[in-house]
Amino acid sequence: MNRRIFLKSSAMAMVGVGSTPAWLSRALYAADAPSPRKKILVAIFQRGAVDGLNVVVPHGEQRYYDLRPTLAIAKPGSGNDSAIDLDGFFGLHPALKPLKPIYDANRLAVVHAVGSPDPTRSHFDAQDYMESGTPGRKATADGWLNRALTPEQKKSPVRAVSFSPDLARTLRGRNEAVSINNLNDFQVRDTRGAATFESMYSSTMDKVLNGTGRETFEAVKLMQSIQKQGYTPAGGARYPNGRLGQSLKQIAQLIKSDVGLEVAFTDVGGWDTHVNEAPQLNRLLGEFADALAAFYQDLGDRMADVSVVTMSEFGRTARENGNRGTDHGHANVMFAFGGDVQGGKIYGDWPGLAEEQLYENRDLNLTTDFRDVLGELVTRHLGNRQIASVFPGYADPKFRGLIA
Repeated sequence: MNRRIFLKSSAMAMVGVGSTPAWLSRALYAADAPSPRKKILVAIFQRGAVDGLNVVVPHGEQRYYDLRPTLAIAKPGSGNDSAIDLDGFFGLHPALKPLKPIYDANRLAVVHAVGSPDPTRSHFDAQDYMESGTPGRKATADGWLNRALTPEQKKSPVRAVSFSPDLARTLRGRNEAVSINNLNDFQVRDTRGAATFESMYSSTMDKVLNGTGRETFEAVKLMQSIQKQGYTPAGGARYPNGRLGQSLKQIAQLIKSDVGLEVAFTDVGGWDTHVNEAPQLNRLLGEFADALAAFYQDLGDRMADVSVVTMSEFGRTARENGNRGTDHGHANVMFAFGGDVQGGKIYGDWPGLAEEQLYENRDLNLTTDFRDVLGELVTRHLGNRQIASVFPGYADPKFRGLIA
């Protein structure tokens, strides 16, 4: 771990001063600076390998029901616990009902049979490959979301934010990024100690520590300014109290504060459902859907500038196991929604669930590389055309037409 990452990820990032100069937020985006209404990308990682076949259900294929006699979601129209039909073949898990209006408004897109081409079934390796954007290459030092940032002459200290205790793997790299576990905790009680730290880092001869220290203190001061404003979600939006809901609420607050946010990352765990999957998935998806729907409602017309993408390291087995759960699989499902997204549609080529169509005779086969989805968002939403630099070694992306 280099010195910059250590500072960004450690308690040193949680320092502040007693009062925030009123000029700070104004100076960051003065009249001659670029417009703060930038395009923004929010990435959400579902850690643990979510069961994509029960998230977006292929209810039009009987084989799905043969493989999952106790776990399969009932066909649409079969009761309160049945799938919510999308296109006559696929349907949403019933707990995802809050997302259906976004799909109907053509703002939520689904990509099925998507994931990493690397065959690993290790959570740690698969997450690392997806966050680095280089499947099969463990030596990659930085993350795709950091590389997605374009050079800026006038940068905000909070242009890239990881809502996590430590700086997320995907945001590590040469571009500046900060880790914030909670906006209200981005400070210390002892203002004298904070001033000492700030002076110490500003006077050091080490260019890395000097620059990173300055950026960190600028971010802290800016966050304190935002904290003082308070925040009430718009449109009657109600975020759930879990980690994802509260992270998205704070991301919405940063977006509306016009402080120069360009990319944000957060994650939510618990998706490794080997045993007794049904109640776990129902609870997790309920919180997931409530959080995403609240974010969409809260931002209102600001969603025109924002795209959200969800991902998980791999899917789960097509056949349920003996513990009423599923094991580590291969292809999965991703969601994308926002102003630029051409939603109301299922993207990707469905490979089928027949024995000979499954990957290694057990998993949903992959027909869309996750870099196709992320690459299209980076290129057509964020406007970074250097796709080969964002995803090194991926020379021939196949965009699906997700973005207008």
